[in-house]
Amino acid sequence: MKVFVIIPAAGLGTRMAAGTAKAGSPGRSKQFVEIGGTPILIHTLRRFAEVPQVQQIFVALRKAEIKQFQPRLNQEPFADRVRLVEGGDNRQQSVANALAQVKADPNDVVLVHDAVRPFVDAEVIANVINAAKKTGAAIAGIPAVDTIKQVDRTAQGAIITSTIPRERIVLAQTPQGFTYSVIKKAFDEAQADNFTGTDEASLVERSGHEVAVVMGSPRNIKITTPGDMRLADFYLKQGQE
Repeated sequence: MKVFVIIPAAGLGTRMAAGTAKAGSPGRSKQFVEIGGTPILIHTLRRFAEVPQVQQIFVALRKAEIKQFQPRLNQEPFADRVRLVEGGDNRQQSVANALAQVKADPNDVVLVHDAVRPFVDAEVIANVINAAKKTGAAIAGIPAVDTIKQVDRTAQGAIITSTIPRERIVLAQTPQGFTYSVIKKAFDEAQADNFTGTDEASLVERSGHEVAVVMGSPRNIKITTPGDMRLADFYLKQGQE
């Protein structure tokens, strides 16, 4: 069994860009913002490059960013295992573009991971791989700790309609892992029906396949806003001590 990784990184990251831009210049896409002098995307790639089962990593970038990022990638010892592909207009299209380049057997595992989750650990990655191999589809997730309210949006604001039991709620993380046959079928069906999901698991669920959940980690944060950078700096310093 081989493992392939897809990292969609073609998003603009407008919230991060707005917070990191210098006066008179556009902000960088969030995956290229640096933590400890290294782009977030490189930190993320290092996590998967350390996993022995990973055969190849596909990174979907905007076309203009492929040439810009390649020299930085070439500084890493694992650069020959990473292939840069052109992303699409949204996450699903970017993953589909990368998936089209994957040469896998039906039972090989394909992981999809957010470019801006650089603190995923080896245990979470291994657990998702093992669960995907066993069940065909699995994601990392953590239990909800806050009370969850369902609301209706009105002109006056949000109005609570019900309280959802926390024990039935999981906050989805990545990686999300699937056997190649399962994810290929789900993406083919979504494309045929012109359906766009919120994540890869939603496409697989729609395709009729159950998706298992393995325990993620509170440290597996998704860096989305400038405020997340302070926590990211803290986690990085902790790992260096």
